[in-house]
Amino acid sequence: MKAWLTLVVTAAFFAAPLLTEPFTGYTDGQLPIAQPNPPVQPEGYAFALWGVIYTWLGISAVFGVLKRRDDARWDAARLPLIISIAVGAAWLWVALASPIWATILIWVMLATALMALLNAPTKDIGWFAAPVGLYAGWLTAAANVSLGVAGAGYGLWFGAYGWAYLCITMALIIAIFVIRKAQFSVTYAAAVVWALVGIVVANGLNMTGYLALVGIGLTATFAWRRYTSKS
Repeated sequence: MKAWLTLVVTAAFFAAPLLTEPFTGYTDGQLPIAQPNPPVQPEGYAFALWGVIYTWLGISAVFGVLKRRDDARWDAARLPLIISIAVGAAWLWVALASPIWATILIWVMLATALMALLNAPTKDIGWFAAPVGLYAGWLTAAANVSLGVAGAGYGLWFGAYGWAYLCITMALIIAIFVIRKAQFSVTYAAAVVWALVGIVVANGLNMTGYLALVGIGLTATFAWRRYTSKS
């Protein structure tokens, strides 16, 4: 049943962007303080990674049904992945209505995606751990982007740049922890680096851009050390 549920929720996740209005970030009307160019948000091109994530998760779900329906090692990671993707299937509708609830839900997506990655089977890496890692890596960035934009948009404690510094730092802390703990973290690290490069492109060489550059270096270094230590 878990294999089939994974396929069903993944299909719903894949269909969601086709059934909702395009989402390009929280609009000015959704936030008390407009955030037209939030510094914590990567340049728009970076969001194209979702196409790869959707496709790879779909291939993984089909393979799981055909070849790994009763595999206990896959099942150990399937339940948190099902929760994450099921929440993700509804996320676009929520994001178009409420930045606060969207932020809460994307952190639920991230937490459960990380649980799936940390419990991913060590075999069939290309079929499970790799796509889930890419998904979880992008969510590590996206959850912090959502928090940063919503926090600044509601005028909580910091301005837009303060939230950007905080959320990039939080994303790096999460990323380093996951890279050190996950059995496979190459695609996870790649997604985090991709998002950080997008932040550099969006900001140029200001303090936010420099912090993102530091994050790229740290993420790549920890990922390389983890990869070589297991080789």
